Amino acid sequence: MKLISLFLALFIFISCKEKVQPPKIVQLPKIEITEAGKIIPIDSARITKIKDSSVIAFYNTNQNKTFWLTEYNRKNINALLINIEQDGLFPKDFDLKKIENSEENFENLTDEKLIDYDILLTENLSRYVQKVSKGSLNPNKIYSNWDLKENNIDFKKLLLNFQEKDSLDFAVNAALPNHIVYKRLKTALKIINSLPKDPFKKIEIKNKIVLNDSHPVIVEIKKKLIYWKDLKPLDSITAIYDETTELAVKKFQMRHGLGIDGVIGGGTVEALNFTKEQRKKQIIANMERWRWFPREFEREYFIINIPDYSLRVVQNSDTIRVHKVIIGRPSRKTPVLSSKLTHLIFNPTWTVPPTILRKDVVPAAIKNRNYFSNKKITIYDSNNRVVNPWQWNAGRSRSYRYVQSPGATNSLGLVKFMFPNRFTVYLHDTNTRGFFEKDIRALSSGCIRVQNPFELTEYLLDDPEKWDLEKIDEAINTGKTSQVQIKKEVFIHILYWTAWSENGILQFRDDLYSLDMDLYKKLD
Repeated sequence: MKLISLFLALFIFISCKEKVQPPKIVQLPKIEITEAGKIIPIDSARITKIKDSSVIAFYNTNQNKTFWLTEYNRKNINALLINIEQDGLFPKDFDLKKIENSEENFENLTDEKLIDYDILLTENLSRYVQKVSKGSLNPNKIYSNWDLKENNIDFKKLLLNFQEKDSLDFAVNAALPNHIVYKRLKTALKIINSLPKDPFKKIEIKNKIVLNDSHPVIVEIKKKLIYWKDLKPLDSITAIYDETTELAVKKFQMRHGLGIDGVIGGGTVEALNFTKEQRKKQIIANMERWRWFPREFEREYFIINIPDYSLRVVQNSDTIRVHKVIIGRPSRKTPVLSSKLTHLIFNPTWTVPPTILRKDVVPAAIKNRNYFSNKKITIYDSNNRVVNPWQWNAGRSRSYRYVQSPGATNSLGLVKFMFPNRFTVYLHDTNTRGFFEKDIRALSSGCIRVQNPFELTEYLLDDPEKWDLEKIDEAINTGKTSQVQIKKEVFIHILYWTAWSENGILQFRDDLYSLDMDLYKKLD
């Protein structure tokens, strides 16, 4: 019996050990088939390989499923990416060829390849969002005299906007800069792209051309004016500079910020010689700049366009005042910055800055020591003691401080507008107000001279009882230096742009600081 029991136990043990375990059931990803197309789950391991955190967030929000494979979504995203040049972007920065190949073979793609295609579309969309919202380059790494606060942009949020049904236009507009100038630049790019090729000869003249002159080059000038739509098409083109052509030249000059005199001189010819391709590059460079500029502007601000020599006062998105300005010459550029106006100074003194001291004051004083008294400049040593101009040591010129007395002859004029910035620039009146009548006003050493400063003072102080024009005159007539705080919040943006459009008409300004083509090359 013992042997039988042992045998049975051994048999049961072996039988249990050899018993085949049931196979594990592996759940395959559930693919949804909708009327519009497939929706495929994406393995989390595949998601973790994505380098762009915005793209990861995009899929996490969509329960890690494909998004673009439906016909409607594919049509929208492909149309946007194929037309990126309309936003001044470069096709080379995107995977357009891969997208095109995947789309052409869409029906033959495996589920794995479909997932790859979906992720490819999202990654390119994320690249688009980042470029159009923030720009491709960082200006503070390119320019030493730019001081723009980097825009704080939530790329993930901008990308997630594309998941909302029927929201493509909303999502695109949320990514783009919202300022009116950027919108006008986009219109300008559309206008210039609509123009045919321009196989024109370069115009060269020795002397100015005026009304009723006859010259063979006028034929080529008329052709260019017709091309740019400043002159209506003519049945026959003669070599006579007639009144109709003069009117067209004036229109051309106005669009380019030139003196509107109808005289064809060097500046007008230089602008006429710009090609369509050069103007297109200029527009694209300016679109990039406007992606760097503030995305949100305040309720009330000054905006200065350096190449346009203009200051606009903007309140609730409306321009309520415009002032001519004089800005820094190319060798002493006015910096690009944003700040807030804090106070103004009546009858300011002027402490000569190092650059002007080295380039202007010292050379002039070496030639004539009476320069200091003529300019009402007092010299102070390191102990703040007054130094006689005849005892001034030119070899140690940087060890002194030079202060010009207040008054009508002061270089800053009679009022100065202050705002914090690392360049120590400011707005101010001038003792050479006739310069505002010049067409080219790049004449200063970096600071900005403003026309009609007392009207601007009255606006800023915004106190009719205490600070009307009469009271402002009284404060100035005392001859004493005094400071007044600006109580309301008014910001200032000193920016640089050379192209835009107005009512469907292209506008260009001289690239004073030669920034446009250099920026375009960096982008390309």
